[in-house]
Amino acid sequence: MKSRRRLSLAVAAGLALGSLTVPPAATASPPGTRDVTAVMFEWSFTSVARECTSTLGPLGYGFVQVSPPQEHIQGSQWWTSYQPVSYKIAGRLGDRAAFSAMVGTCHAAGVKVIADTVINHMSAGSGTGTGGSSYTKYNYPGYYSDQDFHSCRTAIGDYTNRSNVQDCELVNLSDLNTGSDYVRTEIADYLNDLTSLGVDGFRIDAAKHIAAADLAAIKAKLTNTGAYWKQEAIYGAGEAVQPTEYTGTGDVQEFRFARDLKRVFLTENLAYLSNFGTAWGYLPSNQAAVFVDNHDTERGGDTLSYKNGSAYTLAQVFTLAWPYGAPDVNSGYEFNDNDAGPPNGGAVSACYSDGWKCQHRWRQIGNMVGFRNAVSGTAVTNWWSNGNDQIAFGRGAKGYVAINHEGSALTRTFQTSLPAGTYCDVQHGDPAAGGGCGGPTYTVNSSGQFTATVPAGDAVALHVGATGSGSTPAGGATFGVTATTTLGQNIFVTGNQGALGSWAPAGAVALSSAAYPVWSATVALAAGTTFEYKYLRKNADGSVTWESGANRTATVPASGQLTLSDTWRS
Repeated sequence: MKSRRRLSLAVAAGLALGSLTVPPAATASPPGTRDVTAVMFEWSFTSVARECTSTLGPLGYGFVQVSPPQEHIQGSQWWTSYQPVSYKIAGRLGDRAAFSAMVGTCHAAGVKVIADTVINHMSAGSGTGTGGSSYTKYNYPGYYSDQDFHSCRTAIGDYTNRSNVQDCELVNLSDLNTGSDYVRTEIADYLNDLTSLGVDGFRIDAAKHIAAADLAAIKAKLTNTGAYWKQEAIYGAGEAVQPTEYTGTGDVQEFRFARDLKRVFLTENLAYLSNFGTAWGYLPSNQAAVFVDNHDTERGGDTLSYKNGSAYTLAQVFTLAWPYGAPDVNSGYEFNDNDAGPPNGGAVSACYSDGWKCQHRWRQIGNMVGFRNAVSGTAVTNWWSNGNDQIAFGRGAKGYVAINHEGSALTRTFQTSLPAGTYCDVQHGDPAAGGGCGGPTYTVNSSGQFTATVPAGDAVALHVGATGSGSTPAGGATFGVTATTTLGQNIFVTGNQGALGSWAPAGAVALSSAAYPVWSATVALAAGTTFEYKYLRKNADGSVTWESGANRTATVPASGQLTLSDTWRS
């Protein structure tokens, strides 16, 4: 957590790193080819467990990151989760039993669990915690008393001063003296307790405010010193504390990656991304944890967010296709108030309802997890750009992606290194086990070429793990409707086909708001199918509003691909 509210001083200029000794690089990157983490921000543990089984495992996510499980101050705001009062698992998202059950369920689905841990500080005030613990600032019975905190009792105000950053208080939160062996042992005991419940790794919140040597000493006390560590150490030019200090204990979140993506996607050219990564001055790829946005940055506006429409979605596509770092996919909820806590206290009854955005499920994002797994270990090949905002590149002989961030369609014959064959476009269709595709397919010839039209603000992605052969029909209808909504509202389509829910609102197909105000989805319908359909809006309270007018009609052409561009009828 950068702060209860954004810390504008986090990027203050100042003292250079100077003569500090940087620890040796750690080999702490997520193991294997499944290195994508779904960050389920403020999801209850029960909801996370269900999502591991239904979605995260099948899509190929290697990890799920859950919000801080420890007891914290009371309140509805999201940031109350980042003011702990004890190390009991007793927060608003679930108790110890729910947490343990979640870990077991996710493991059964093939998904490892990362816990967001708050170990730099405790609370800013006094009261009774979510688990019933009474506390006052600097006195947390059973854990800490006054002597366990740094003597500086004022808020951090100077990021050019190392002592001020690491010994004073982050927005007046009581700052633990992590130089104390007693404090280190208490923290290690908490992490070991989570490990005993099966946790595979930790995100270290506010790591920049803890001396790197203190974190190394804490990690040395763990029962599993090989647990994956991902540390929040935000880069600031010329600041006294730099991210490179923390690579000796694990991966470090590379905030420059996300900030630069925003700038490139909104004000510069995607063509600049041809060497994106270490060549831009970032951490080495095997030490970097990357993201398009997280819970802090989407509220602060220093990165893209779901509110940026297709630019956000395409940045996610690029991040998952590009061979740099270990990516996080942030999955949270809609907000107008930056302090707003999770809908329903974190209980997710269904994606795309009650404000839950579920970005990890969006086809254009979720299916790129399988793409990344399939191309793991390959380098960028066949880079192409138009010098502006249309790019395409391959990943060896394993995959190829084309991204069109311009206002008109791109039609081109693309040169790839893919083997000849028929491939599922995972941006617009879901691959079926054993071959087949619920959307468009493309044939790559013996020279590695295929021809495609990439619509404006869209992408095409092919990989060897998703072929178009098999019995599953490749026909499909892509629905697109321009519709404005308010917080908590979502647009669906239904019709007289089983794939469209047979006119039942409960079975209607959810449309993605990735290119808002255009809502879209592709549905598998065979070539020649004539069908009726209509759009509907589901409100946060579950009520349904149908668009006006008669039923719409359309026919999937012989080519098997139909694209609809509609406007909501009030």
